[in-house]
Amino acid sequence: MTSELADAPVAPEATPVWRAVQAHRLAAVALPVLSVAAALALWELLSRTNTISQRDLPAMSTSFRALWTMLQTGTFWSAFLDTVRGWALGLGIATALAVPLGIVLGSSEVAARAFRVPIEFLRPIPSAVLIPLLFLTLGTNLKSEVFLATFGAFWPLLVQTMYGVRDVDPLALDTGRAFGLGWLERLHRITLPSSVPYIATGIRISSTVSLILAFTAELFMGVPGLGQKVNFAQAYGLTDQLFALAIAMGFLGLAIHLAFAALEKRALRWHPSQRQGAA
Repeated sequence: MTSELADAPVAPEATPVWRAVQAHRLAAVALPVLSVAAALALWELLSRTNTISQRDLPAMSTSFRALWTMLQTGTFWSAFLDTVRGWALGLGIATALAVPLGIVLGSSEVAARAFRVPIEFLRPIPSAVLIPLLFLTLGTNLKSEVFLATFGAFWPLLVQTMYGVRDVDPLALDTGRAFGLGWLERLHRITLPSSVPYIATGIRISSTVSLILAFTAELFMGVPGLGQKVNFAQAYGLTDQLFALAIAMGFLGLAIHLAFAALEKRALRWHPSQRQGAA
């Protein structure tokens, strides 16, 4: 029996398909790695050849060495955690406010019309414009950082939630009504499952916005965090530390993006878009 299985013919298309899948996976990993390596090599070349003065652009190796030195200090990790705290609080509050409000505005045409003008008036306002006002009201503390991060993260998530609720198939809602489902049950069984992909995308976008604005508050208002350390390095001409902190912020932003993308993929593995991506 074992020899018969061993001698059984293999489907001719199995090997080419498997090789194509493996090649696709390899390319998906190799292309980002190669692009990052090329960018880092170009950075090092521009600095080492003095195409750009190292006083203005320290070499890549110098910046990473400075980052490694900072990683071994407690002050860096304290500032890092302060930034993460401001980002997390801002995103959490924005989510708690924007998702329920977006569901209400997306479900009710009357409510959407009533709040359309205030939303379109407030949404384009740059969050940085609020910094002088926060100086005078809340002061230079965590409250100002959280408010700024919440304000910026609120609008993308609100709009995504509204669009998600409005994009629910009307036939599905009519079917739910025909079966006697109430508003809350239709919301639970039909509206929310259909709008979750929009909400997940909104959270992923808002997570980046929240991080940018938490950093902005630290940079311009002196709130403790990585932004405050960047301000200090810039004021005293510590260019290598300045670029090291910029790299640290980049790694933090990348980690947040990858984490939310992975959570979105796992939570929405039932959705057609995720199944198509896996295929």
